[in-house]
Amino acid sequence: MARLAGPAHYATADEPGLPGTSWIEAQWEVARQLVPRGEGGSALLVLDEIQKIPGWSGVVKHLWDADTRERRAVKVVVLGSAPLLVQRGLSETLAGRFEVIRVPHWSFQEMSEAFGWDLDRYLFFGGYPGAASLTTDETRWRSYILDSLIETTISRDVLLLSRVDKPALLRQLFRLGCEHSGQILSYQKMLGQLPDAGNATTLAHYLELLNGAGMLCGLQKYSGRTVRQRGSIPKLLVHNTALMTAYSSLPLEEARSDRAYWGRVVETGVGAHILNTTTRPIGELFYWRERDHEVDYVLRDRGAVLGVEVKSGSSTGDLSGLEAFGTTFHRTRKLVIGGSGWSLSDALSLPASRWLERGLP
Repeated sequence: MARLAGPAHYATADEPGLPGTSWIEAQWEVARQLVPRGEGGSALLVLDEIQKIPGWSGVVKHLWDADTRERRAVKVVVLGSAPLLVQRGLSETLAGRFEVIRVPHWSFQEMSEAFGWDLDRYLFFGGYPGAASLTTDETRWRSYILDSLIETTISRDVLLLSRVDKPALLRQLFRLGCEHSGQILSYQKMLGQLPDAGNATTLAHYLELLNGAGMLCGLQKYSGRTVRQRGSIPKLLVHNTALMTAYSSLPLEEARSDRAYWGRVVETGVGAHILNTTTRPIGELFYWRERDHEVDYVLRDRGAVLGVEVKSGSSTGDLSGLEAFGTTFHRTRKLVIGGSGWSLSDALSLPASRWLERGLP
C-alpha cells in the first residue's frame, strides 16, 4: 500500500468483538469516497482476516457487483489466515470474480534475509517467522509450534469448517504424518498404528483436509495415468519442516548427528519447498517407486516432468532410481540436489519451477 500512488484503505476484522457484515459495508464505503473524481482514478480496499465475518462472501459479491454496474473503480484485496474457509467463500459465492494469490510458508531465502539463518537452522526450525525469536530456547519453541500453531490450526481451520466425525483420529493422523514425513506409508500400515481408525477412505479424506490447511499431504505415485495415481500408496509430507521436528525430542545438534533422521529432514525440506513454490502443488508433485527403485520427488510443470533425488550426505551415492525412472518414462529430466549434485542452499533459493532449467535429460 505504501508503494501505491493512489489512495488506499486498510481495515481488519481481527478486533475485539466480532464485526458483522455491516462492517464490510462501512469499510467499502470509505474506499468509495477515496476514488478520485474524473477518468482513470481508483482506490484500493484491503480487508484483513475476512474469514472471521460470517457470510462475508455474499456481501462482497453484492458490493462488487454494485460497483461494477456503477463503474466505480474500487480494487479489493481480501486477506485470510484460514485457507479452507476463505476458499469455501470464494467458490460458493464469488465464482468468476476473484484471483487467488496464495501466500505459502516462508522460504529459506526469506528466513535467511530476515533472521540471518543458515541452511541447517532453517531446515530444523522451518519457515515460521513468528517463532524465530523462540529458537534459542527449543523447549519453548516446541510448545509454541504445538500449541499456538498446530492445535490452533486444526481446531480453527479444519474441525470448525469441515465435518470430521473423529477429531481425535485426525489429530493422531497428523502426528503420525509428521513423524513419518518423507516416508511412503500405506493406508493399511496407518490403520495398524492408529486406534479406532475406521477405513482408508476416512484417512484419505482427513489427509485432504490437512493438506487444504497447509499442514500435511499425501503425495501420490507418479505413473502418467491419473487413475493409478489416485489409488496409490501415499508418501507423507509436511508443508513446513517445523511441523516434523516439533514432535521430536532431538535438539538441533543431535538431529544433525543422526544421519537417518537428518536425511528425512533434508528430504522433507526439499519437498516442502516444492509444495510452497509451485502454482498448483496438488496433482503436480508426486513420488515414484517401482520394485527396488525409487525417486524422491517427481515435479510436473506445464507438461515437463522432472525427477528429483535428494542427498543429505557429502557424496551423490546410488542414482539407480533416477536411471530407472528415465528408462520407464521417456522425455523426462533428472536432477540431484545435495551431495556432489546441485547445492541444497542454491536449490532452496529458487522456486521449484526454475529447477526444470537445470534438469538433465
